[in-house]
Amino acid sequence: MLAQRTALFKSSGTAAARTAAKAAAASGKDIVDLTAGEIWSDLAPSVRNGAIAAINRNLNRYTDTVGLLELRHALAGKISADTAQPWSTDEIAVTNGAKQALFNAAMALLNPGDEVLIPVPYWTTFPAQIVVAGGTPVFIETRNSNYVPRLTDLAAAVTSKTKAIVVNTPNNPTGTIYDRDTLAGVAQLAIDRDFWIIFDECYGAFAHAPHTHDSIISVAPQARDRTLIVNSFSKSLALTGWRIGYLAGPKTVISAVKALQSHTTSNPNVIAQHALLHHLESGDPVFQLQLQRQVTNARALGLSILSALTLVPTPAAQGGFYFYLDLTELQRRANRTGRKSNPDDIVNALLMDAGVATVSGTAFGDPAGVRLSYGIDLESLDKGLRRLTAALNTWN
Repeated sequence: MLAQRTALFKSSGTAAARTAAKAAAASGKDIVDLTAGEIWSDLAPSVRNGAIAAINRNLNRYTDTVGLLELRHALAGKISADTAQPWSTDEIAVTNGAKQALFNAAMALLNPGDEVLIPVPYWTTFPAQIVVAGGTPVFIETRNSNYVPRLTDLAAAVTSKTKAIVVNTPNNPTGTIYDRDTLAGVAQLAIDRDFWIIFDECYGAFAHAPHTHDSIISVAPQARDRTLIVNSFSKSLALTGWRIGYLAGPKTVISAVKALQSHTTSNPNVIAQHALLHHLESGDPVFQLQLQRQVTNARALGLSILSALTLVPTPAAQGGFYFYLDLTELQRRANRTGRKSNPDDIVNALLMDAGVATVSGTAFGDPAGVRLSYGIDLESLDKGLRRLTAALNTWN
């Protein structure tokens, strides 16, 4: 008999979409996979060289539970530059990707029954980890405000049980970037009503002009003592498989996280740590600039193709590398003809009939959306989006 907590969550919706795409491809179908939250890219030379050097030095032993001191020092410098605030090594924990940073934060902050505000659509892991930690997700609808939460809606949702809010910008899945006024308003609400801010900026390296990404701490330094920053190098360096991220926050929280991590995974992979340290110390921006250019070009190509959609608005795609399609009008038209359509139906039809794998908005708490990744190569992206556009324009 399984533990009761296993009934509280299910496998990631994005992971399920990837699995379905692979199964369809394995059956012989020509599939363009737009599901994965990663960029197709070679390794950064600085990361490769750092890893090889670490292997050649026979570095195979434990590091400090929350990461190499030298790496945390380098990260402190990076975060200080990002936030315009000084950071020290004991305010940083290196983790096995951003997921562990988020899990550590939930376990360190939440008591049973504590409520956490989560704007919808949301990355599927946010509510799952909160539930595992004994907390209660409180969802804030953003569809009618361009996927940015209204401060009045947030304030109305705060109760005596509110312990935190998750702020994810640039947002997964919508690609929305929160403006400075919104960030300042969230910070002031957290101060006034005494709750934590979990600030996930994993897609911060990809803000598309004229939009810019700002750290909430640089906008509202007064909220620093109640803010936890979650980030990783999975997106910014295309290192999804390396599982290397970090959590930054007050020393008391990081101390609790260190104790927790010592009983879960211990330190992150030592080779990955040294590879990242070498990259940060090299100070070479060329690879990241090339990656940003690759994403920018893919976005431009994708928007030009998606502009031909007739019943679906062209997505804003302000940041990150996702197009998020609002299917509201398409569903309304289909319902008028007696054909009920939800995102799962549409995603399945796109996969089986058009050979395009996407992620249903239901994975993100949204009954009228579909997420498309444009982190793949341009040729595949072009083919996949043209198939998708043709399919949606003839949907009936």
